Amino acid sequence: MDNSLISFSVFYDFLVELWVLFKQPKFRSILVWMVILVVVGTIFYSLAEDWSLLDSLYFCIVTLATVGYGDLAPITPAGKVFSIIYMIIGLAMIAVSVRLLASQRQVIHAQRTGGSPGDGE
Repeated sequence: MDNSLISFSVFYDFLVELWVLFKQPKFRSILVWMVILVVVGTIFYSLAEDWSLLDSLYFCIVTLATVGYGDLAPITPAGKVFSIIYMIIGLAMIAVSVRLLASQRQVIHAQRTGGSPGDGE
């Protein structure tokens, strides 16, 4: 099988799993809270650090993705304290999202193979 077809198949399966996960109220609520977190962070950094909205949004996404390029960094004490709290809350939300996705993948795999989700196949 062609590598591009395999890649597309894996990506398609991932999108299907995300769609199934999105139908779950737990995941939707986490997604809504993550959007709220990014919006609040964007507004805060724009006001407290005097950054543009685009720079503030960029910083929020880079921070939550744990990339941390270092091209932007909070300078004010309020910005530094907010960043600490923002990272703790944001990473916790991402961890919960990843855990839900992993659980859903186990369920889907078990349904496809006829096993139970905790079999560890």
